Amino acid sequence: MIVVEDLHKHFGGFHAVDGASLRIETGSITGLIGPNGAGKTTLFNVIAGRLPPTHGRVMMDGEDITGLPPHELFHKGLLRTFQIAHEFSSMTVRENLMMVPASQYGETLWNAWFRRKQIAAEERALAKKADEVLEFLTISHIADEKAGNISGGQKKLLELGRTMMVDAKIVFLDEVGAGVNRTLLNTIGDAIVRLNKERGYTFCVIEHDMDFIGRLCDPVIVMAEGRVLAEGSADHIMENEAVIEAYLGTGLKNKAKAEAGA
Repeated sequence: MIVVEDLHKHFGGFHAVDGASLRIETGSITGLIGPNGAGKTTLFNVIAGRLPPTHGRVMMDGEDITGLPPHELFHKGLLRTFQIAHEFSSMTVRENLMMVPASQYGETLWNAWFRRKQIAAEERALAKKADEVLEFLTISHIADEKAGNISGGQKKLLELGRTMMVDAKIVFLDEVGAGVNRTLLNTIGDAIVRLNKERGYTFCVIEHDMDFIGRLCDPVIVMAEGRVLAEGSADHIMENEAVIEAYLGTGLKNKAKAEAGA
């Protein structure tokens, strides 16, 4: 589905992404891991159109989407969430979901004056769909809560719910576990697996929680210093010497070896 070819993103002399190439296969839940500063979020931002690449190409289903803005990628079914949830805090959880679909009748002044029945019918349909999404995510009980008042984990579920309000093909999830308790993280993981299996969503997930990655993701791609370092199953990745060194550093790796041999 997504093919990244020799992608670079430079900020002055700093090469945040430095020749990364990778594939995200249709129907997969692909994990993207690496130490802080490896270039993972920058890679997401380039793929999702938030940053232009310095060099390289991004393909989606055989189409060159390099540099397309987020709203065009949204219509192609490519969506992303953020490490810090972006909710409309003064609106209810249900209303946050209802805001997602584009080109709604009520967005133009003409329709607001002369197509009130169509607007009302559309709002009822959107509210029904939002309630179905909330039930799927097991958070129906917060439908009428102000989004600014719900927990961090519930906000992450709300962001996932936004992707369900449109015809998403691939969703890039940036650290869904950040600041989330274990119970809600399990709920988020269950929802991702169900969306993958039941609705055919493709996911790419940045996450530091290796238990979470190991449960959900195959394959797992490792980045370090802006490049792809390794790829494989979670078990294979965690036995990879280069990956261990990238995460722990040479000194800690050698210390671990010494302790194992003692």
